[in-house]
Amino acid sequence: MTATHSQRAATRSRLGGAALALAACVFGLLHSGQAQAEGQLRIAKQYGIVYLLLDVAKDQKLIEKHGKAAGLDIEVDYRQLSGGSAVNDALLTGSIDVAGAGVGPLFTIWDRTRGRQNVRGVASLGNFPYYLISNNPRIKTIGDFTPRDRIAVPATGVSVQSRILQFGSAQRWGDKGYNQLDPQQVALPHPDAAAAIIRGGTEISAHFATPPFQEQELARNPKAHIVLSSYDVQGGPSSATVLYATEKFRRDNPRTYRAFVAALAEAAALITAKPEQAADIFLRSNGSSIDRALVLKIIKDPQVQFKIAPQNTLGLGQFMQRVGAIKQAPTSVSDYFFDDPLVAGGS
Repeated sequence: MTATHSQRAATRSRLGGAALALAACVFGLLHSGQAQAEGQLRIAKQYGIVYLLLDVAKDQKLIEKHGKAAGLDIEVDYRQLSGGSAVNDALLTGSIDVAGAGVGPLFTIWDRTRGRQNVRGVASLGNFPYYLISNNPRIKTIGDFTPRDRIAVPATGVSVQSRILQFGSAQRWGDKGYNQLDPQQVALPHPDAAAAIIRGGTEISAHFATPPFQEQELARNPKAHIVLSSYDVQGGPSSATVLYATEKFRRDNPRTYRAFVAALAEAAALITAKPEQAADIFLRSNGSSIDRALVLKIIKDPQVQFKIAPQNTLGLGQFMQRVGAIKQAPTSVSDYFFDDPLVAGGS
């Protein structure tokens, strides 16, 4: 009887231990899911008014608003980075959930993560013309650059400015000459590049910029002039800067994702309807000393369109595939953007 009792006690002990282990496992899984799932959003943004949608969403707490409407408290963390390479590295290492960068870096990471992280676009940040500005009167076209000239871009070879310059070079010299100006490119954050163009006297003779830096350069240096516009290269208004994420983030965080896209759409509507308020938000959010009238002029520029559906992006991706920058040729926007009613009809 004693042996039998001991065996039963041991069995009960083992079963009890297994039950505790199972309960701990279940609790751990639930706890892990809570830690990683809905309600956490880390967004990387870069410099300039092209990120105004994010500034407005942050200032007006629009992501949190749409999260609450879905019964979800969302904690949003905005992180400042510079250059498509840094942003892509942060996304792939899990340091951020949503990347803000040029459409060129999107094509690069979309191509490299196919079948793995499956990174795709979430939304456009709007259509803005990007200007290649030079303070050298000799440089009228991209054909006037010499080996001595230096062209500042956020990231050499991968930023959208660098890719558009390559696209423009291919249009001038053929696809085989697409990288003819690559040796002249240097990586420099927009604020530093703008200061170099305005001040002059440095090796930087050109800057492929974004608003408001390009407008500051044109306004503050009489020698500064436009050499090339991204709209000329891409054939009209186009989405140069976009937001993108991994398939896993979108799958695991459906309510957070929907709240984010809805917040962007509301931000775009607010900027269009209330440009003065949007200008104040930009200045306040960035601690900027830029003239308010200049910011307002950019926001009201007919060439600038605040919309989250991508526009005129496919051609750049197909060019990148032709010259070997990416392996897979995109055939439609749905290849490299997630499907969403709010961004439907993109191009």
